[in-house]
Formats: sequence, structure tokens, C-alpha cells
Amino acid sequence: MILAITIPGEPVAKARPRMTRQGRTYTPQKTVNYETLIQECFAIAYPDHQPITGPLGLKIDAHFTIPASWSQKKQMAAQNYQIMPTKRPDVDNVIKSVADSLNGIAWRDDSQIVTVIASKWYSDRPRVEIEITEFGEL
Repeated sequence: MILAITIPGEPVAKARPRMTRQGRTYTPQKTVNYETLIQECFAIAYPDHQPITGPLGLKIDAHFTIPASWSQKKQMAAQNYQIMPTKRPDVDNVIKSVADSLNGIAWRDDSQIVTVIASKWYSDRPRVEIEITEFGEL
């Protein structure tokens, strides 16, 4: 079984926890909002889904906005996947954002993820495309 969803908008990486002056840690609001968006998109796409219990694979394609300051030629090259984003956010933090948000919803625990393929691209339509492949009990 393959579950696929698209998260609209600019990809957001998992930010490090912050600490208050009183010593309490908290997750930055931008990260919380993005993880909630991922959860809502999944719930809309798969309203009756029961969390996967076996091993699974995760494929993530993060599509970032092409900078408007670039020349037309460079923008076209980016749109044709000839230029790839080497800027922040790091791809591993995008993976973490997706994995943490779907933990307990799409699968029971993110320790079930046995393979990950993740890519960063430029696009005129920023989004994150997620595919979850269930391998079943081996």
C-alpha cells in the first residue's frame, strides 16, 4: 500500500527546541503550525486511516520557490530541474518535520521507517510531496 499526500506552501524544516529564561523548552510556533498543516492534510486525504504497524518507507520531495531576483534564464533552468537548492533548510530537517508530524497518525512510531528518499527542488508551486510505502510484516 502506498499513501501519498501533498502539503501546499513553502517547506518548513523542524526547528530546534527553544528555551525560556525559566529553563522550559518549547517548539517554535512556525514548526508547530507546519506540523499541524501536515497532520490536517493527511487526515483529509485519509480520514479512516489506522496507523501502519509494520516497516515502511518514506519518500519526500520538497519543492522550494524559485527566487524572483534570478534572471529569466536561471529561473527557467531551476524550473527544468537543472539547478537544485543548496540553501537552507537542510533536507534532514525537512524529513524530521514530516516524520514527527505523522508519528502516531500515519504510523505508530517513526522507528518503523526503514528507508528514506528525500530531495529538494525548485518550483513555481512550492509544496512537499510525501509518499509512504508500507512493506508489511516481513
